[in-house]
Amino acid sequence: MSTQYSPWRKSRRSEANGACVEVGRSTHGLIGVRDSKQGDASPVLEFDPTEWAAFLRKVRSVP
Repeated sequence: MSTQYSPWRKSRRSEANGACVEVGRSTHGLIGVRDSKQGDASPVLEFDPTEWAAFLRKVRSVP
């Protein structure tokens, strides 16, 4: 992976069983999301700020 994200942080909604996602921001302004169980080996979903805002709106609208 060529883009570096820092710092990675776990979701506030993470489960105690380790089913978590981590979110990090790159120096280029991208937002990365990865599986915390896989750590550095995890594939990273990348969002630009507009995509990230749309993603969060959609996730928050789900009951």
